[in-house]
Amino acid sequence: MLAESLYIDWNNSFEVLDKAYELDLFVLIIGPKGTGKTTLVREFSAKKNIKLESINFSLRTRESHLVGSKSLENGSIGFDEGILVKSMREGNMLYLDEINAAEADVLLRLDEALDDRRQIVLKESGGELIQANSNWFVVATINPLTHVGTKELPPQILSRFPVRIRLEYPPEEIELQIVKKYISGSNDKELLQGIKLANLLRQAAAVEELYYSPSLRETIAFGKLLDAGLKPRQAADIVFANVYSQWGNVEYQKVSDIITSMFGN
Repeated sequence: MLAESLYIDWNNSFEVLDKAYELDLFVLIIGPKGTGKTTLVREFSAKKNIKLESINFSLRTRESHLVGSKSLENGSIGFDEGILVKSMREGNMLYLDEINAAEADVLLRLDEALDDRRQIVLKESGGELIQANSNWFVVATINPLTHVGTKELPPQILSRFPVRIRLEYPPEEIELQIVKKYISGSNDKELLQGIKLANLLRQAAAVEELYYSPSLRETIAFGKLLDAGLKPRQAADIVFANVYSQWGNVEYQKVSDIITSMFGN
């Protein structure tokens, strides 16, 4: 029996992914952190019963993480395949999370594999040619360029993902449904207040009035703290206000004042 889905497909993303998979078109999901991009990909792979291989990109991601590296065992030199090569061989679904945080040399190796030939030459392993299994499917995500560590993707990489899904924060009533999947309580009025607060902070961050934009993870955490018996004001301070203190008292006070106006002292 399948577990209950945690993802509410409010913008028909599953349908788009289905069509892309049928047509052998790679997919790019664009949106801010905490909008459910990873949950969407995981649940799609589960629905399709496709094995999922995933990698989260950062400045520390190297070519070897993708293609593999030589190894020495019992005096013999071997080759440990990386996640890209493994997924190509086996025809698995490859999830490239936050691809626009990858370094240029890493993107170059990806570009080689993602073009229409779907193949890569393993110079690290004697020049072996890897041809992707016909079932190989790739989904990548990018965060907006306002996020730390992100870079503009080169046009040739963008062109490898002709199907693009834009995933924003859901409407408040949908976010309430999402949060309620993770909690057991019935504090709908207080939960909706927390979601409204999160949206106010997101809007302020979007116009650079605040440094940080809270994600769905924060509204879920707010709901869990209410479940645990915390008062709404206390939970709001812990989840939404305190993080802003890292940018100084002025930033923290802005958010604290908003919380006071919504929840009282």
